[in-house]
Amino acid sequence: MAGMDAFIDRLDPDMCVVTAAADGDRAGCLVGFACQCSIEPVRYVVWLSKANRTYRVARTADRLAVHLLTREQRDLAELFGGETGDRTDKFARVRTRREAGGAVVLEDAAAWFVGTVVSRTDGGDHVGFFLEPQTWGAREDTAQTPLLRLSDAVSISPGHPAD
Repeated sequence: MAGMDAFIDRLDPDMCVVTAAADGDRAGCLVGFACQCSIEPVRYVVWLSKANRTYRVARTADRLAVHLLTREQRDLAELFGGETGDRTDKFARVRTRREAGGAVVLEDAAAWFVGTVVSRTDGGDHVGFFLEPQTWGAREDTAQTPLLRLSDAVSISPGHPAD
């Protein structure tokens, strides 16, 4: 894979926090694999690691919330990327509210949307959750603030193993 690294190492995607709620449980994690994947109808895909607790909750969730963070919100990225929900209640340390269908929204996120899961696709060690946006919001005070990118978060040690 060394040849592919020359391509992948040039990428610097926006990072996001994905939250899931199902069966009385909730989870959230920092995600680097996510993007819009359709214009009409609008669709967005987030890829969750099978090793992650958020994936285990999301398997039965009918909606996920996707949140963008600014570079100044590294503390949120460290919480959702550097801690595991298997040992830490991440939500006890942040302001949240329930939105469409009980989805958990982080109130301090720069922007967010809740999407209905329209399909799931196995991609290897990650599963893609294809979402149809239902409701969304943004903080006006962060509209011109640069978003958190992979290069900003690369030093965060994962809360769970990558495999």
